[in-house]
Amino acid sequence: MRVAVVDVGANTLRLLVADGDESSLVAVREERRRTRLGEDVERLGRLTDEKIERSAEAARKEVRRARKLGAGRIAVVVTSPWRSAENGEDLLAALEQATGLRVEALSEEDEADYAFVGALAGTEVEAEPVAVCDVGGGSTQVAVGTVTAPSWSRSVPLGSLRLTERCLRSDPPNSDQLAAAREEVALAMSDVTPPLPAVAFATGGTARALRRSWADPLDGPALASAVDELGTLSVAARVKRAKVDLERARTLPAGAIILGELQKLLQVPLRVAQGGVREGVCTRLLEVEAQAATG
Repeated sequence: MRVAVVDVGANTLRLLVADGDESSLVAVREERRRTRLGEDVERLGRLTDEKIERSAEAARKEVRRARKLGAGRIAVVVTSPWRSAENGEDLLAALEQATGLRVEALSEEDEADYAFVGALAGTEVEAEPVAVCDVGGGSTQVAVGTVTAPSWSRSVPLGSLRLTERCLRSDPPNSDQLAAAREEVALAMSDVTPPLPAVAFATGGTARALRRSWADPLDGPALASAVDELGTLSVAARVKRAKVDLERARTLPAGAIILGELQKLLQVPLRVAQGGVREGVCTRLLEVEAQAATG
């Protein structure tokens, strides 16, 4: 069975087309477009008409691509932008009009659940409970549970893009900005008290970039070292050091600070998972397909 998801996030719009069943998932095609919706939210509190139109057109093109690739079920999901922007409903309406599909506006709990399912799909977990952390551009999710489903989850309305816009505006950031960013993250997570897991996974572009260039798993010393080094580098230098594109390089210090705080809360090293929200959505779509075939 072939399914697809268009994921509209704070910084990027992504397509995943995948084959599989309820127990396995194989990516057929992945695409990414920068939309920077989170910049509007952080600076203006709302989304500009230009960004909404651009995102809707990008979604239309990716849905068309998924259909050409033979996807039987296609989901369009929106994460933090619709929750954070005062005109988030306008984004949902524009996406539905452009794609002709019902758009699923993910709640904080939905996003955490999908990230949990997607991160653990096909991942060998030798102990429970297990935690999954997902640092996005506009928000951060953490969930703890068994390998089949989370029993506890929280979402914090602070992600790597929003933290960068709020605190790390110079290139490279100065020591006062880095200190302010750490304080902002600590404050945002001050009331997050997850059950302590036996193992933990981190998903998302920040975690994958840190794994490539620093360590896997990501423990406290590795994350502290990454933050210290990234804080001294310009965006251009981060591109070379972390082997990421310009946009990821810009938000990487913020993402590393957030992951560092999550690791302190969970008290175990963070292994890096390949899957996340998109893989979780595709897994659920495949479950629906399987139920329809047998029902």
